[in-house]
Amino acid sequence: MNILTQRSLAVSNPLFILYAWFILLQSLTLNLANASIHFYDKEAFIDVGNSFLLSGGSEGLAASLAANSDTPSVRNVQSSIQFYNITFWRSKAAADQHTDMEHSTGLIQVIIFEAADRDNIGGSAYGGQRAVCCTPDLAKFEGCKQGEVIKRPSSSDINWPVVVNVQFSGNYLHTRMEDMEVSITKTGMYNLFFVTCDPNLKGLVMSGRTKWKNPHGYLPGRMFSLMRFYVCMSVAYLLLIVIWLSQYVRFWRDILQLQHCITVIVALGLFEMVLWYFEYVNFNDTGIRPVVITTWVVTVAAVRKTVTRLLILSIAMGYGVVRPTLGGLTSKVLLLGITYFLASELLDITEYVGIINDVSGRARLLLVLPDAFLDAFLILWIFTSLSRTLEQLQMKRSSVKLEIYRKFSNALVATVIASVAWIGYEVYFKATDPFNERWQSAWIITAFWNILAFALLCVICYLWAPSQSSQRYAYSDEIGAQSDDEEAQSLNRAKPESELSFANQAQNVDEDDDREADKGE
Repeated sequence: MNILTQRSLAVSNPLFILYAWFILLQSLTLNLANASIHFYDKEAFIDVGNSFLLSGGSEGLAASLAANSDTPSVRNVQSSIQFYNITFWRSKAAADQHTDMEHSTGLIQVIIFEAADRDNIGGSAYGGQRAVCCTPDLAKFEGCKQGEVIKRPSSSDINWPVVVNVQFSGNYLHTRMEDMEVSITKTGMYNLFFVTCDPNLKGLVMSGRTKWKNPHGYLPGRMFSLMRFYVCMSVAYLLLIVIWLSQYVRFWRDILQLQHCITVIVALGLFEMVLWYFEYVNFNDTGIRPVVITTWVVTVAAVRKTVTRLLILSIAMGYGVVRPTLGGLTSKVLLLGITYFLASELLDITEYVGIINDVSGRARLLLVLPDAFLDAFLILWIFTSLSRTLEQLQMKRSSVKLEIYRKFSNALVATVIASVAWIGYEVYFKATDPFNERWQSAWIITAFWNILAFALLCVICYLWAPSQSSQRYAYSDEIGAQSDDEEAQSLNRAKPESELSFANQAQNVDEDDDREADKGE
């Protein structure tokens, strides 16, 4: 068994997930998670090709807007990347190779480029491996300067990519880059790299911070549309909970246990959307994402997703309709719920807590597998249970409940089909956009799942809405009585008055005939 398989099995183990969740949570709460303000603390350069480089970040930035005196100062209309206290340290062995009288003893280059201009960085002399730094052969073909990064001007702006040179002096161990600001005049996905082509600078480390600002604030480009989306979702959940509670209060004497659970899920959905919105507002205003706040938000989201899935599973099993309790299945359902919550919590923490760039990390891929497996298992269990419940309702000839469950089954089938289709589109979207150049529309991927969950919740609220006849949906010990009562009620409601009067006349005629017969005798 290879290492990757062993790790996958370990991560899918509920005990491992529980342990890892607490360890990760403790480690994250030690520091603030920073997003549009990128902090670098003794970050090491890595060996890539014929260069040593360090990635400084990647974000979608919109072009600067025209100045407006009504715009708050915190939301500067200028879109830019700002550098503060950027300091580089080299090894003592590298510094000792020079004297204190030398001027330039090591070059580091700071490169900012748009993803669309990525092919303008680096080159290849003979069609072989692409090189970042200029070599003697490449100097002949590319016209570059040996010992520096190969770059060609952008077709849309000759001043891009932006390259800033930082030099070591004498035999000093460190050098500091001047604080500066690079204005963004074109909307795009921007990348920042710190590169050195000097082999003597192996082991180079860097500290400092950069601020990435959009015209609307610190919020990364792909998240700004999500902030507005969460406003719309909050309004939608608010309308749903108002309608639901109006019926809930009106018919509170006839409320079922199932309807209590639905009330909790609607409230959790509203709470989650409001938390996401205010978390994004804070992020946009300060540029910093406190770990505690973000962790609370993703925890509420994980609870809402878990409770929703358990509710759907319980409904499919006929809880409160064909069986009073889940019986021996209760412990299994709870165990599945706890495992799903932990898997979902770990996945959301990896995706949202401490995220700096607009590019998803590879660690998320490993955590997607347990979550996807549990979702597939839940779907299989739900439809298996739903099939059995429909069969029991058909045997009992409970037409009202059977009609509700058929509508619920159709809604679940439509949800699964939509989910599979959207997963296919999401795979296509990411496969055809490896450099996240369509970041402005990437928010739709996240938004769809929230819309789909809300739509299914609306269907459940409609089918099991509180009413004066709610108790007709409840479980009954009498198998035949319930269906007989329903049929009798429907017959009585359907029988016209003319039929009743005709029956009475027929009964009177029979009585008159009997009297005449008695007289004849």
